[in-house]
Amino acid sequence: MPQISLPFFPEDITLINPRIGFQKRAGIVYYFVGIMPVYQHPVDDVKSFRFFTSQIIVNGNATQAEIVKVFGVSAISVKRWVKKYHKEGSKGFF
Repeated sequence: MPQISLPFFPEDITLINPRIGFQKRAGIVYYFVGIMPVYQHPVDDVKSFRFFTSQIIVNGNATQAEIVKVFGVSAISVKRWVKKYHKEGSKGFF
């Protein structure tokens, strides 16, 4: 019987929840699911941040409340980003 592979996050990664985390390194923000990097953007790239956080919410990998808590953004902003993602997809951010 195969064993379940649990997520593993290196100590320097900030967890958004038990499945996904992020790390800022050398001006780049890296997002991880387990040990697998899944997305990256420059620290000052707000459009990419809004796009990716909306995407992980819509895909069910994080909640709006988790994004608000971890990143210190307002709940209404996150709701607007998710609405934009639903309506326009990635084109709405870039």
